[in-house]
Amino acid sequence: MTPDKNFFDQLKKLLAGKEQSFWELLADSVLKADSFSDFYKLSQLRKKAAYIGLAEPRRSNGELKVAFLGGYTLFPLHDLIELQFWAKGFKCAPFVGEYDNYVAEMLDGGNALHSFNPDLIFVWPSPRIATYTGKLTDEPAKIRQKADQASGQILQLCHQAHEALGSEIILANFAPYPYFDPGPFRTRTLASDWNFRRLINMEIGLTAPRFVHICDVEFLACRKGALSTVDRKRWFESKQPAEFNFLVELAKEVVHTYLSVKSGPKKILVADADNTLWGGVIGDDGLSGIDIGRVSPRGEAFIEFQVYLKKLRERGVLLGLCSKNNIETVMEVFEKHPEMVLKKDDFVSMKVNWEPKSENIKQMAKELSILLDSFVFVDDNPAEIDIVSKFAPEVTSVLLPDDPSLYVSTLQDLRLFEPITLTEEDGERTDQYQSEKKRQELFGAATDMNTYLESLQMEGRVSLFVAEDIPRIAQLINKSNQFNLTTIRRSESDVERIMKDSQYHAFTVRLADRFGDHGLISVVICRVKEQVLEIDTWLMSCRVLQRQVEELVLNEIVKAAKMHGCNRVEGIYIPTAKNKLVENHYVKLGFQNILQSSEKCEYELKVEGCVSKNHLIKIVSSPQKCIQTAA
Repeated sequence: MTPDKNFFDQLKKLLAGKEQSFWELLADSVLKADSFSDFYKLSQLRKKAAYIGLAEPRRSNGELKVAFLGGYTLFPLHDLIELQFWAKGFKCAPFVGEYDNYVAEMLDGGNALHSFNPDLIFVWPSPRIATYTGKLTDEPAKIRQKADQASGQILQLCHQAHEALGSEIILANFAPYPYFDPGPFRTRTLASDWNFRRLINMEIGLTAPRFVHICDVEFLACRKGALSTVDRKRWFESKQPAEFNFLVELAKEVVHTYLSVKSGPKKILVADADNTLWGGVIGDDGLSGIDIGRVSPRGEAFIEFQVYLKKLRERGVLLGLCSKNNIETVMEVFEKHPEMVLKKDDFVSMKVNWEPKSENIKQMAKELSILLDSFVFVDDNPAEIDIVSKFAPEVTSVLLPDDPSLYVSTLQDLRLFEPITLTEEDGERTDQYQSEKKRQELFGAATDMNTYLESLQMEGRVSLFVAEDIPRIAQLINKSNQFNLTTIRRSESDVERIMKDSQYHAFTVRLADRFGDHGLISVVICRVKEQVLEIDTWLMSCRVLQRQVEELVLNEIVKAAKMHGCNRVEGIYIPTAKNKLVENHYVKLGFQNILQSSEKCEYELKVEGCVSKNHLIKIVSSPQKCIQTAA
């Protein structure tokens, strides 16, 4: 949405009155703007506010040092990116490299970039690298070798910069070649500008290390229309990389890419049934009267939507159903309609009744131990969307368009379920929640907690961080909010660095029982500081609460303290709006409170005389065993 003149007039009025609400409206306007001219106006208003001394509120996400490097002139692109980061709550400190000097800047250990020590490096390599200099008739193997060399050189630069600085790197790939030459022959040779750029981009994407995150310029340009993103005159005049409005799209993508690294997608999609999963109202139209299937364009659109939801499920997104209906009537569709793609077992929760959908979703959240802000609710009825938005505002509510052929693209373009990485456990997540229902049924029949836990026949596997677990570890760190003592977020490259650092003792816990495998459910990162073992991160999936995993983990922490010659274990609790669940965690485990404030609480446990906690989990392995084996 582009702000109109009245919107800018409102901002100017607030600024003239030095109203603090100016800042909130400005940030909201930046996030909604989609043209360069609007960004320029908003940037000028921000600068004017600073000039007249309107005190800016503290940015909620702290300071972020960003270096901008490339084979182009990066002004005004760096301004656009910095403004986007500001609107997302960051105080952005920029470093702008010299034109086409990125190779030297990334390699030279004594230059200004290294003194700046950025948290994030954005680099857009020179387009010269993406041009094949041989003949169109060269053998494909020779051309592939050149593409491999080009991508390898770029990634080697990133590797050396990361090794020296520890920065996350966002690497822009190459825009597609938008001109006809050499015509249809472009498809018959890898040497054409069109194919050679695609070849390099693909190689970069497939071989980039964990600390390199791709800003997909190729995709963005194809989506917008490659020819419309090019401004040859500005290239020759000032070495601008693209048309200015496209730079706005690119700036948004850079910020989205960075934020995706430090967070995760939504966890669960809850769908309505009538006119959402199928056309029509099952209660009125009956099984044969609803519109789903390949006999009509509309029915086929509902099939496509179900296929997409099925793919989300396979990527680890949970599915829920929330419908105002009779349960028997809806179940008949899932059980008997031959065109249904989704089945009952694809859903982790079904709330089919006449209660308000907002209350049903809250009940789902409670049963599944998932926070409401991890929910996405989709419905075709604006009244239902309004009710959920009003009474469960944490839920992301999506009103589907009137045309079901637009359902999939509407949901995809909201970018709510984009994975940073995919693991085998993602595909098993629905099964894990289905197994949890069986555990709850057993718990309901148990006479006491110990009897219940013993009947689960639990097995725990504890191991030091290993390379194959890094994607899942980073995923848990960035998604866990409730059972998370410090909520420190880390990228995959951060996890890899900790794994290799001897100052850290970091391990994971997996849990399985007779109903199935929970997978990797706990992450612990401890740092050795002289004779103190400090618990930097302790988090756990809420699916395994009250299973005595806490006791198991504490025993392993104490073992680690003894192994490293520490006489004390220190734990930190940093309160957030979401982790109140663990505010008394350390006290329950026998720690003593040594510091308490509104921002942080610190606890300690003396190692000497510390008695192992009892639990009913059979240990399969431990970090100490891994260390002894490695030694």
